Amino acid sequence: MSTRQVDVLVVGGGQAGLAVGYYLRRAGYRPEDQYVLLDAADRPGGAWARMWPSLRAFSPPEYSSLPGWRMPAWGGDPGFPPAAHVRDYLTAYERRYELPVHRPVRVRTVRRENDDPAGPLRVSTTDGDYLAGVVVSCTGTWSRPFVPTYPGQGDFAGRQLHAAEYTGPQEYAGGRVVVVGGGNSAAQVLAEVSAVASTTWVTQRPPKFLPDDVDGRALFMVATARRRALESGGTDTGGVAALGDIVMVPVVREARERGALRAEPMFERVTRDGVAWADGREQAADAIIWCTGFRPELRHLAPLGLRYADGHLAVLGTQAVDEPRLHLVGYGDWTGPASATLIGVGRTARDLVASL
Repeated sequence: MSTRQVDVLVVGGGQAGLAVGYYLRRAGYRPEDQYVLLDAADRPGGAWARMWPSLRAFSPPEYSSLPGWRMPAWGGDPGFPPAAHVRDYLTAYERRYELPVHRPVRVRTVRRENDDPAGPLRVSTTDGDYLAGVVVSCTGTWSRPFVPTYPGQGDFAGRQLHAAEYTGPQEYAGGRVVVVGGGNSAAQVLAEVSAVASTTWVTQRPPKFLPDDVDGRALFMVATARRRALESGGTDTGGVAALGDIVMVPVVREARERGALRAEPMFERVTRDGVAWADGREQAADAIIWCTGFRPELRHLAPLGLRYADGHLAVLGTQAVDEPRLHLVGYGDWTGPASATLIGVGRTARDLVASL
């Protein structure tokens, strides 16, 4: 199998990869000849194609759009579109701009060609090798769910799963469920499951709910203010997290009205039959759902031997400090303010392509 050469190789075909692809196309890069996108999934839509059907985006469509084309309105309630609507939008976006996405192609490694600091990077994939002048990693986090370790986890007789494996509340009907985590996913899972089962919500710290009237417009304005403050050398405003953690989408508001949003402090250990706190209290459970976040999928970059800082790969903007031919987009604020959001990643992608 021959080695192909491209100017820019984008690893990942989700929202971040599509935004980068859009700006490469707009800048005049020729598809296939000068840039390609490699996606490990067998269908478009990125992580949105794998999320549970009832999950809602945290902003209305007009504030959940990639550059160039606004997300169409959703035919249901006027607020927050479900995952399937976002998936369909990303699928149509890819077709609309004729982005050269190859799938399913998994990137195995990225390494320096002959240790040459000025030459291309060799990208080994399940579909052969590429030599790329620039590699943009947009692999996200969904494929690396994180579950913390607690004493007794291996002894639990019920079912344990991460939110990435959750498919809906029906299978928990009539049971006892512990939901762990204080973010948006945990709140939405708890809201659904509490309607059909006995639930206990456990968080590291008390959950912070956004006001009901804080919608996508407000979140966008806050993220913009944070970005401008950082660019001008000002103080970090804290972004959306300064307002709160949990967006009050309809299902969460309904759960609040039922009194289901009461959170317990984190338990000390898992038992055979449930969980237990340091004060001796115990809660029986048939299932534990860990809504405890994700880690960046960066294992393909291991051969580069890059340094980490503050728990993240060391970057200056989107550019890896130890490898200037590598950029990272969409993993969180450390790769660009709000770059892990649909509307925020466009700015980061625009600035990245402009720098090329």
